[in-house]
Amino acid sequence: MRTSSVVRYLFFALFLLSISAAAYAQIGIYVSFGPPPIPVYDQPICPGDGYIWIPGYWAWDGSEYYWVPGTWVFPPVVGFLWTPGWWEWSGYGFFFHEGYWGPHVGWYGGINYGFGYFGRGYEGGRWDGGHFFYNRAVNNIDFNVIHNVYENREFYRNTNRVSYNGGSGGINARPSAEELSFSRERHYGPTSAQTQHMQAARNNRDLRGSVNLGKPPVAATQRPGEFGDHAVPGREAGGTWQPSTNRETNPPHPAIHPNDLPPLERSYAPYTGNTNLDQKYQQQQEKLYNNQVQERQKIQQQQQKQDQKLVQQNANAARMQQMEQQHQQQTQQMEQRHEQQRQQLQQKQQPRR
Repeated sequence: MRTSSVVRYLFFALFLLSISAAAYAQIGIYVSFGPPPIPVYDQPICPGDGYIWIPGYWAWDGSEYYWVPGTWVFPPVVGFLWTPGWWEWSGYGFFFHEGYWGPHVGWYGGINYGFGYFGRGYEGGRWDGGHFFYNRAVNNIDFNVIHNVYENREFYRNTNRVSYNGGSGGINARPSAEELSFSRERHYGPTSAQTQHMQAARNNRDLRGSVNLGKPPVAATQRPGEFGDHAVPGREAGGTWQPSTNRETNPPHPAIHPNDLPPLERSYAPYTGNTNLDQKYQQQQEKLYNNQVQERQKIQQQQQKQDQKLVQQNANAARMQQMEQQHQQQTQQMEQRHEQQRQQLQQKQQPRR
């Protein structure tokens, strides 16, 4: 009798997992279909010594993808490099790994963003003696203005323009042990200039994927937010993409229990230049992360006890299905709450203009 109850329980759990998760995919950064390919575009000329190239990428505004143009920015700390953000198929949906500043360029999904970010590491330049040296083989440099250059054409190059890792048609690559170790280094989130640049892109209707179909009219800018002068249009889309048809072959499954969700990712506080404030902000991020991990564990334990109790009581199929629906709703509400907490903290930590 006990065996038949367990089988019945598993059957209904699998039944619920087969339900489409379009609504769930809107929670936080999980999306039910992948972003367009990386468009083909030219790099605007570097505006001056010390700027580092930040490649363009597809972001999500809660309802659709939009292109954040590539641009040149000053790093927050001498010696730091930018690891681009990237999309990954998790089995539940596409989710975005935020980019960050750190001593080394870490794993960014094997995505070919171009201009030195070809899928592994960074070949666009290096720090030496407190100065940034540019690889003239991959950067658009005015040699009359910038003299600290070198040339290296021997590097890993991924010619695929797919913009996500895993899933149907995604990049099939995994990080090395060294790249994973870089993820544990001291990091900072995007600078205020990068954040404002992203917000400007989000408010530009022409940069939405549904409008430009993968060929943004502003693919790159010389400086953050300068969408007029010195802006570079996309030469062509990186591949065919239609938002109505570019759906994952196997739709994402709704998460019933917290253990069904991908692991939580740590967020990085923005760089302010104030050591004490930066430390305070990162402590706030760590506290929120730890609290959310603990809440996940607590809800998971509660739900497991309730499931075990139903099996022991030999509950009927209708009661089991009802409980699973309650658990799914509870898990989604938790995810929504956690995302709101992350957004509120990010807004609180944003530098004031």
